[in-house]
Amino acid sequence: MRVLIAMVRDRFDIVIVGAGPAGCTAAYLLAKAGFSVLLVDRGRGAGSKLLWGGKAYAQPLRDIWPELDREAPIHRWVSRDRFSFVWGDRVLTLEYKLGRKVAFTVYLPELVSWMARKAESVGATFIDEVVIDEIIVRDGVVYGVRSGNDIIRANVVVDAEGINRMLLEKLGLASKPNPYSLSLGVKEVLSLDSKLIEERFNLDKGEGLAWLVAGDITKGIPGGGFIYTMRDSISIGLVLSIGHAADMAEKGLLKEHVSSLVESFRLHPYFRVYWREADIIEYGGRMAIEGGLSYMPKKLYTNGLLVVGDAAGLLVNTGYTIRGVDTAVTSARLAAETIVEAHNKGGFTEDNLRAYEEKIKRSYIYKELVEHRGIEDVFRDQFFFTKFPALATRIGAKLFESDYEEPSMLRALLDSAREEDISILRIIYKLGRVARKL
Repeated sequence: MRVLIAMVRDRFDIVIVGAGPAGCTAAYLLAKAGFSVLLVDRGRGAGSKLLWGGKAYAQPLRDIWPELDREAPIHRWVSRDRFSFVWGDRVLTLEYKLGRKVAFTVYLPELVSWMARKAESVGATFIDEVVIDEIIVRDGVVYGVRSGNDIIRANVVVDAEGINRMLLEKLGLASKPNPYSLSLGVKEVLSLDSKLIEERFNLDKGEGLAWLVAGDITKGIPGGGFIYTMRDSISIGLVLSIGHAADMAEKGLLKEHVSSLVESFRLHPYFRVYWREADIIEYGGRMAIEGGLSYMPKKLYTNGLLVVGDAAGLLVNTGYTIRGVDTAVTSARLAAETIVEAHNKGGFTEDNLRAYEEKIKRSYIYKELVEHRGIEDVFRDQFFFTKFPALATRIGAKLFESDYEEPSMLRALLDSAREEDISILRIIYKLGRVARKL
């Protein structure tokens, strides 16, 4: 790790910890507003710790960078959203064809690097390979940050450290994470010619696909699969509940390594035709939050401190959409606005910075979190990852695999429920829970 003091001066207006989407956005906006800004990350280069490639919503990013569409490292504009239930060789798929450019596929390290360069272009100082050990508080006011023996003074610290909220835990603003609120995402990147991707996924040039999958591919662990088409590669993988996976392993119900589950998904007879002849060029894993209000810290502000992005628990996961990049960027924009307003009011006191949490609660992020309050409880219910996919695909088999008589949809449902040993009342109750949360 680098020696911090040897590289930069020992005081800044703003120190931002973490060069992810939120941290880079805050650095860009605050440097542009005329503050001296230090952006610090423990990885080698901005975004190097962000093992993520998927779908990002565009408009909240355009609000900050109007040049996004022509300058950002966008791979494909998502023109199709798919959702599939899988049970054995049977697959039931829903697809929606989008009518405009709402979201794009991107590798997050590339996007974040672009954001960091934008921040540096307006005067922010970015230092990588530096671990911040502590946010220093003196007399109840944030004083700066410490890295080893080095101290950097700051009027405001923006905590954008992400899921591993060790700095906030030390301050008592966040508790240790519940393993049932965390998931492990494991992915493979498959290299494939761009024209083949478009032919196999029925896409026009430059169009992309976002595909979520639920069913026995997770072996009963709450979670699911994902497929995202990039420019000349495909990002596939699984997201698995850490708490449930640990429980099942302890009970002897899970004997396969997660890498085997991902390989089984890649080799599934329905999906593998899409990437036949592709080469695996990357493999990795990262933790993710499930989303929901339960992961938010006790407060998003204090004297001289604001919390943004994943550290603030601002990820929206509805089961059919996952919004994290745009919510992180929006939280950083609101934090920057609050800091500018507090400066104009004469200080970065808790009273002045309280406006940030109020802005968050008026934003679309919080409205989404409230609207889908409790969705994490649905994600913890194994019924939706075992019984329900089995039921859905069995109904599909009765409707589309009949040799002679075609049953009505009601008869297909009743017969399938009986064969899966699920009562109709239980189905109604479970689906009612989902409808209320989604």
